[in-house]
Amino acid sequence: MRIVIIGAVAAGTSAAAKARRNDETAEIVIYERDSYISYSGCGMPYYIGGEVENARELTPRNSAFFKSKYNVDILTGHEVLSIDAKNKILEIRNLSTGEILKDSYDKLVIATGASAVLPPIQGVEADNVFTLRNIGDMNRIKAYLNEHAPKKAVIIGTGFIGLEVCENLKGLGIDVTLVERLPQVTPGLDSDMAVYVEDHLRKNGIPVLTGASVTRIEGNRVILEDEREIEADFVLVSTGVKPNTDLAVRAGIELGITKAIQVNEKMMTNIEDIYACGDCAEQYHVVTGKPVYRPMGSTANKTGRIAGDVVTGGDLAFRGILGTGIFQIFGMTVALTGLSEREAQKEGYEVEVCHNIKPNKPEYMGGQEMVIKGIADRATGRMLGVQIVGFEGVDKRIDVFVTAITFKAKAEDLFHLDLAYAPPFSTTKDPVMYTGMILDNAMSQGRKLITADKLAALIESGEGYQLIDARVSAQYEKDHIETAVNLPHGELREQLKDLNPEAVTITYCNKGVTGNAAQNILLNHGFQEVYNISGGHKQFRKVRK
Repeated sequence: MRIVIIGAVAAGTSAAAKARRNDETAEIVIYERDSYISYSGCGMPYYIGGEVENARELTPRNSAFFKSKYNVDILTGHEVLSIDAKNKILEIRNLSTGEILKDSYDKLVIATGASAVLPPIQGVEADNVFTLRNIGDMNRIKAYLNEHAPKKAVIIGTGFIGLEVCENLKGLGIDVTLVERLPQVTPGLDSDMAVYVEDHLRKNGIPVLTGASVTRIEGNRVILEDEREIEADFVLVSTGVKPNTDLAVRAGIELGITKAIQVNEKMMTNIEDIYACGDCAEQYHVVTGKPVYRPMGSTANKTGRIAGDVVTGGDLAFRGILGTGIFQIFGMTVALTGLSEREAQKEGYEVEVCHNIKPNKPEYMGGQEMVIKGIADRATGRMLGVQIVGFEGVDKRIDVFVTAITFKAKAEDLFHLDLAYAPPFSTTKDPVMYTGMILDNAMSQGRKLITADKLAALIESGEGYQLIDARVSAQYEKDHIETAVNLPHGELREQLKDLNPEAVTITYCNKGVTGNAAQNILLNHGFQEVYNISGGHKQFRKVRK
């Protein structure tokens, strides 16, 4: 059997390695148009910034390695021009010599990856404008920085890569300005979590322009739609990627609704004996079961392994993704998994949302606050998604949530997890458990939550309500929500006679715990409709300054 793979980065080489483990007799050939293979794309921002000193650390394997270890032939600098699916023939160009070759296959795996999206910006082809998608891009950027020593940079787009490069350029002493056409940074987050990232960027000296579109680049000036100008010796366009599907489309291979190659759980396309994996292929979402496109190195490796197994007779099958992501920016860790609130609402879920602000471990052990946004389905209690910003322990918590959501856990189940505890690592009730408790209390125990945005809308509506600040007087006097009255938790029982038990009542404290205690008192004394502000005064002020 002859297995031909197109593409030799994460998915293609994973497919080849797994195929060889399963079948020692198969002929396995990979064609790759680039000169670099099996590289760590996620490490590129850190080489640019100097944290990774040697580029070879990101490209540890070459064609000789795969030939020696796996008996796989990798031909770099070879571009597949066409696929004759009926006759199982490929046409290939040797990019060094221009020679046109033909090859045949029994099984074909397409792992052509993705390319950077270039928005319609005049001047985007200039010498000081870059994208960062592969090792060649990385080397060009590094050479430009070394040769020209730019002082000012603009990054267009605030996704993971854009922010990671931002941090690394700042570490080199370059002034960086971020430009984002959406009204918030980090588009994968909900706006009430993205605000933490934006504030952190500003605190670290990064000007952030949201709701701004770049129309043209002229020399060392980036010009916005409203004619504002930003000085920039260096520009990075980081506005997302698109799957490389032209070759597949010409061969009659069908694309999915995301415009990536449509595959089933076995990585099979609509054409027999042709498979696709990695960033060129569509995935499906664990929660909704619907097609999504979330290109990630981890998913590419996984789908490549599945393709390599299936083409050699194995029975591995893809189980979907949650769109999990994590990155670090100036010491802050940002992580997300599952559906965002806006995505869940778009899918028709009636969602319950909480903002849980807790330290990752006791403060006496140096614990630092993290903000966990939990999203659950009110109808079933199932966890739908989680977003976290914090400084320590974020990676640990997001992976627990990933596991829980993958196995369809309900919010109430999180409290019952037997998580590891000792003061150097966690609080006695871990923030994961607290998140489940808060959501379950809201959905099944009558301890309703109200978000900052919904409270702001209520205040602006002119409808009747009573808002209780349950903190001590000194905290209230320092700052409080404008329409609130101060009834400290310890004195609340004595003040009940002055409140209307039939009015909509909202309680709050700094982060939510004492507000919940006040809410319990009111409910237990017959108050009909009582809400606690999700995340308390801190979350309200962060969102509604």
